[in-house]
Amino acid sequence: MTNNLLFDFIVDKKNNTMTIKREFAAKRKLVWDCYTKSELLDQWFAPKPLKTRTKHMDFREGGYWHYVMVTPDGEEYWGRTDYQTITPIDNYTALDGFSDESGVINSELPRSKWDVTFTDASEHSIVRTVVSFGSTEELEKVIEMGMQAGMTSTLERLDELLQTLTK
Repeated sequence: MTNNLLFDFIVDKKNNTMTIKREFAAKRKLVWDCYTKSELLDQWFAPKPLKTRTKHMDFREGGYWHYVMVTPDGEEYWGRTDYQTITPIDNYTALDGFSDESGVINSELPRSKWDVTFTDASEHSIVRTVVSFGSTEELEKVIEMGMQAGMTSTLERLDELLQTLTK
């Protein structure tokens, strides 16, 4: 990560939210593509050293992304993101949660709503993600599961990918 890029990670237990505000050294359209196209998501959307593979991607309102994060020793963590609203290159909202290989949501782990907004910042762009949970207990569970470290590593991978795409 370039050290001078904005990165805020704010936990608000009163409102059961996490707000992740991150600057990227790339134009908004390219960053949008990295968040919304499976061939790009597969290159960055997992903390190191995990790899992501898309099983299904239908980026539209009512569509979903079903993917797996795989550890170097082959352990799999399945996820599903159900898209609710989409305003191209500006914002999307989605429900996100862990699932099984067939896409059934794991009801024993927290499911959250993601509100992801993309804005211009000169030659850079800023992504603001507000992750909302149904309760403080759900929020605390994902914090205990390592959400902040995982997102930090994941977003650093996006930095690395963007460097290769903007050359």
